[in-house]
Amino acid sequence: MSTWTFITNHARVMMVITQDPTVRLRDIASALDITERAAQRIVTELVEEGYLSRKREGRRNTYTVHPHKRLRAAPASGTEIGEFIDLLLAKNGKELRLVS
Repeated sequence: MSTWTFITNHARVMMVITQDPTVRLRDIASALDITERAAQRIVTELVEEGYLSRKREGRRNTYTVHPHKRLRAAPASGTEIGEFIDLLLAKNGKELRLVS
């Protein structure tokens, strides 16, 4: 029987990166119980869609979340990604604020 969640892996990756902008793909994969290749694909898609920027610093990447980028799928279309991530983190007891 397959397992599924209401929160997509894309949203979960955004939550991990929001909490640690220098996180390695290996650590994203481990935290979310996905393959490193899946983590790489998701990060690339988020960068291509403008939700993240990726900057190479030495041997590591640093990610920047673009909190004012709007979600595109109904019924949440128009909601800023920062608001969505803030909501998810608050429910998990985290106090990071992307949107003020």
